[in-house]
Amino acid sequence: MQSELSVNGVPVKVEATPDTPLLWVLRDHLGLTGTKFGCGMGLCGACNVHVAGQPVRTCVTPLSAAIGKPITTVEGVGRDRVGRAVQEAWLALGVAQCGYCQAGQIMSAVALLRASPHPTDQDVDSAMAGNICRCGTYPRIRAAIHRAAEQLRSAP
Repeated sequence: MQSELSVNGVPVKVEATPDTPLLWVLRDHLGLTGTKFGCGMGLCGACNVHVAGQPVRTCVTPLSAAIGKPITTVEGVGRDRVGRAVQEAWLALGVAQCGYCQAGQIMSAVALLRASPHPTDQDVDSAMAGNICRCGTYPRIRAAIHRAAEQLRSAP
């Protein structure tokens, strides 16, 4: 079955059944491999993307749930100032260690800053709680989110 999607602002057509996990549509059909397979149960956050502006776990989200809604992956999140600020903060603070979870972490951080431009530590911890980092870079993740928030507040 052919479905039309909007991914990173680009209309695309994919040939997949409606129950195919969005993760595999993005990775296997569209070649957007920044979105990672982690647990396959929606528990770790490695597969987060934005669907209609909200972070979703693509490993448990069927293709049918994303049709007609804008999808943003880590490959496209840096096209606006919030996404760019988060990516720049991640690089500046050397957040990634192995890097496997970082796409999902970035997607959650961007969603947080769009919803709450002045997050407290508690806001950050709450928003990022569903993202697992096996390397334990949580302090750097929190610092990068605060750095991105500060950059967004000080830049025009």
